[in-house]
Amino acid sequence: MPEGFDSRRLGVQSRALAAKRAGVVAKVAPELPEILGREFRPAFLAYARSRPMNGGYCRDALDFVEHLLIAGRPEDPVAHRRLTRWWQDRSGNRPQGPAARLVRAARHALVRR
Repeated sequence: MPEGFDSRRLGVQSRALAAKRAGVVAKVAPELPEILGREFRPAFLAYARSRPMNGGYCRDALDFVEHLLIAGRPEDPVAHRRLTRWWQDRSGNRPQGPAARLVRAARHALVRR
């Protein structure tokens, strides 16, 4: 923290920005709060505390999920499997061409199960 800055005010601002970041990630990847339930927000805030955003909100969502999976979370096997599928579908090369939208819609529908 730079000299002369109020550490309390910086802490408040930091928490507010992390909460905003969690909200935007939830909007760009709405499956995450659905899969993680109540665990989403606290898990994301804990993740964001020590990791600055790199490469936009979609990349942030991928990095967050990767972080969870490496840590063996979530503990619920169904949620873990859904989260793993979500990450795998989005972390590799994306299908191209007219069929790509259909493939993504089908994957999205499967992840919701």
